[in-house]
Formats: sequence, C-alpha cells, structure tokens
Amino acid sequence: MPDGSVTIDVRTRILDATEAIVRAHGVSGLTLEKAAREAGVSKGGLLYHFASKEALLSGLLARMADWLEHDFEASVAAQPEGPGRIGRAMLAWAFGQTHEAMNERCDRSAAVFLATFHHDPALLDPVRAVIARIRAVVAADGLPPGHAGVIMAASDGLFMARTFGLYTPTEQERHDMQAALSRLLEPVV
Repeated sequence: MPDGSVTIDVRTRILDATEAIVRAHGVSGLTLEKAAREAGVSKGGLLYHFASKEALLSGLLARMADWLEHDFEASVAAQPEGPGRIGRAMLAWAFGQTHEAMNERCDRSAAVFLATFHHDPALLDPVRAVIARIRAVVAADGLPPGHAGVIMAASDGLFMARTFGLYTPTEQERHDMQAALSRLLEPVV
C-alpha cells in the first residue's frame, strides 16, 4: 500500500490531467485511457483512485469546491471582526486584493463548471453546497438586509463577465465599482 504522499501525488496528477482534458476538449473528450495517459499512470492506477468517468469528474469538482471554500475562508480570515467582515472579504475576493492565484483558478474552474454542467448538472452539487454555505454567512454578516447580498451578486457578475468574456472593466471602472460597493459596508446611521 503506498504511503499517503504518493497517493496524493498520483491523485493530484490524475485530477490535473482530467482538468486539462475537460478544459481543452470538454467532457466528451474525456476518457479513462486519455486521463491515465495524460497523468502518466496506468489505467489500473487511475481506476484505483477513480472507478469511472463520473468519479473523475466528481473528484475534480470536489477539489474545486474545496478550493472555493478555502479561498473564501482565507479572504474572511484576512478581514477584521465585526459587521461587514464578509462583505469586505467578498470585495477583496472579487477585486483581486487577496489570493493572486484566484483569477487563474477561477478561469480554470469556470471552464470545468461549464463543461460539467452541460454533461450532468448534478455533478456541480459540491460547488452548490459551498455557495449555499457562503450565502448563509453573507446573510448573517451584520449589515442591513441585502447589502452583503448585493456585494456577492456584483462579485458573481464580475466572475460571469470574465468567464464568458463579456467585458473586462478598466482599472478606473473596477475602482469605481469597488468604491460604490464599499459604501454598502459603511455603518447605517
């Protein structure tokens, strides 16, 4: 039986290979043979970790859900306690003030989300669960009703604009949007 570090390394290589295939060719271009070849493992080695194409996709989306949750929690932890903490974290997250690698990871995740959604929307359930937990934390942020939700919706809108290449805000537009959203964090008098 391999030790944990070897298992994690092989599993990570398989998931990385699966992600690359799905991003380049969609889910229809993914086969167990292709994933094994790209990961540099035997098909039996792949099957040890992932028994099917669906298991590969589920593993990939579970990893992405973990990334999402970890990045969100790190953004929150970087903010001072008190009302608006979650809103401030969402702004920092959306406007790239924390976790520089997030934009690249978001691009990778978006491609996989879209391809997987087209293949089987139920496979996105781990991501939906993380988003539901984030929404619950946003709702309990201590701000007036709707304020943190608007920040989250704006953040989601920026993510979607990037994902679909709809538009890329200029630096001035990003600054103005962030300033406008920041006003929702100000104490209500």
